[in-house]
Amino acid sequence: MKYVFVSDVHANIESLQTALARLDAEDALVSLGDVVGYGPNPNECVALLRERCRHAILGNHDLAAVENFGVEHFNPAARAAIEWTQGRLDETSRSWLDALPYELRLPDFLLVHGAPVDYFEYILDKATAASAFERTDARVVFVGHTHIAEYWSRDAEGTIGHKHMQQGGELKLEEGKRYIIDVGSVGQPRDLNPLACVVEYEPDSRVVRWIRYQYPIEEVQRKMRQAGLPAYLIDRLSVGR
Repeated sequence: MKYVFVSDVHANIESLQTALARLDAEDALVSLGDVVGYGPNPNECVALLRERCRHAILGNHDLAAVENFGVEHFNPAARAAIEWTQGRLDETSRSWLDALPYELRLPDFLLVHGAPVDYFEYILDKATAASAFERTDARVVFVGHTHIAEYWSRDAEGTIGHKHMQQGGELKLEEGKRYIIDVGSVGQPRDLNPLACVVEYEPDSRVVRWIRYQYPIEEVQRKMRQAGLPAYLIDRLSVGR
């Protein structure tokens, strides 16, 4: 068995369907939050993940969609998209999102959307990574939120390491080190690579893989235009930023 992590789907059904088509029947699918927001198919994405996920946690856009929490911190495009989403979420989707936990601790790893304890904090540099490591004793933490495929490590002396996985790649977890694994984004990558990203983790071999893949971006953009979603959100899909 392997775990397959998706995050920041953001109502992009074309990308999510492409990602799920890669799964084997025995794979454990994990969603790290922000299923909705930005994109044109919130209910469809919730339905797929509700049916297929082994584990799922809450993202800040999910919380904003069901409780209007935190929207004052959103930029105008994000706020417009979440208002559009709020008007279209069905009750089944709302109920599923509303029941998601902020974090989930499993024997091998911790799941949070942004960072341990401060669930919606962005881990963007060594200082925020160091702070995140201090707030948990988990050896491995899987996160999303930044839309950037990368990882952070901390050795026994407290030295922080970092590597971008912009083109995908593989990491072998080392004894004596702790890791924060950012799985990037299925629905809206922001690491200057428009290819979507999922992460696979094989507990037996301790190997993590970032997999970048193509999906029909133009179809998502067409539907976003038809829905009247902000042009900024539409255009950025083509450039991955």
